[in-house]
Amino acid sequence: MDKNEFLEKHIFTDLQKIHQESDADTIHYFSEADFAVILERIEHFGIGIYGIEPWFNGEFYGVKTNEDYRKKATDPKWYKRAFFEFKKQQANLQYAATYRISDKLLAKATINS
Repeated sequence: MDKNEFLEKHIFTDLQKIHQESDADTIHYFSEADFAVILERIEHFGIGIYGIEPWFNGEFYGVKTNEDYRKKATDPKWYKRAFFEFKKQQANLQYAATYRISDKLLAKATINS
């Protein structure tokens, strides 16, 4: 199982992706409510986030990375705080993120499939 298959099967399931015209196939945008669910799920699996990129009305809004907070990608404190800060600045953002999934977790998921 590769990273994208894992995300589709375990993280993005039952959530509504929002299409952006310039999307790469591996970049997925979600509403604020769905992204909150994603954060809960990745914390459960111990997945990391390298960066969060929100958009507003089809325009790039900003980016925050784990390095901005001097935290490991897998530390939920940084991505929860970043998400809260974005929500506080602007309502109804659409969120994308870059994820870190360990090879060990992918191997385990492959065995259990």
